[in-house]
Amino acid sequence: MNFWSPVVISVQVTLIASVITFILAIICAWRMARRKFRGKLLIETFFLLPLVLPPTVVGFGLLFLMGKNSWLGRLIEWLFGKSIVFTWWAAVVAAAVVAFPLVYQTLKTGFESVDKDLEDAARSMGANEWQVFWYVTFPLAWRFLLSGYMFGFARGIGEFGATLMFAGVIPGKTETIPTAIFMAVESGNMQLATYWVLSIMALSFLLLSFIHKLRSPDE
Repeated sequence: MNFWSPVVISVQVTLIASVITFILAIICAWRMARRKFRGKLLIETFFLLPLVLPPTVVGFGLLFLMGKNSWLGRLIEWLFGKSIVFTWWAAVVAAAVVAFPLVYQTLKTGFESVDKDLEDAARSMGANEWQVFWYVTFPLAWRFLLSGYMFGFARGIGEFGATLMFAGVIPGKTETIPTAIFMAVESGNMQLATYWVLSIMALSFLLLSFIHKLRSPDE
C-alpha cells in the first residue's frame, strides 16, 4: 500500500476545503457578529450543529441532501454529469462542513473583539462595508482570522466519519489519512497504520503550536 497517496489526498482535500470554509465563515461571522435579528439564535445553532453531532450523522445528512435521490443531488448530476457521492469533491464537502463551526466561532469572536466605535467612525467618514472590513476590522482581528483558518485546516485534515460515509474509501481518490488508518488496521497492517498516525499527529502538533504562538506572541 502506498504511504504517500493518502497524505497527498488529505493535503489536497484540506487545502480546498479550508479555503471554502474560511470564505464562508468570514461572510457569516461578519454578518452575525454585529447584527441582531429575529431567528439569529436558530441560525447560529444550525451553524454549530456539526461541532456536536457525530461525524457519521453529518455524513448521513450530506448523503440525504446531496445523494442521487435529492433535488440537490440531481441538480449536481445534471450540471456535472455525475453524482458527487463517493468522489474527491465529496471528501472536500465533508471536511468543509465539519470544520465550518470551529472556523465560524473563532472568526466571530475576533470580529466581536474589535471596538465597534472604530468601525462606526470609519463609516461616518464615508467608508463602505468592504473598506471598514479591510482597513479597520481585518488589521485588528487578523490573529483570530489566521487562527480560525489553521483550526479549520487541522479539523479538516483529521475528518473521518463524514468522509467515510459521503466520500467512501477509494484508494488514490478519496482515501485520506484517517480513512487509510482505519483500513490499514482492519487489514492488520499495523506498521503502516502507525506511520500514518505519527504523520497526522506531527502535522496536528505543528498546527496547534502555530495557533498557540499566534494567540500568545509573548511566550
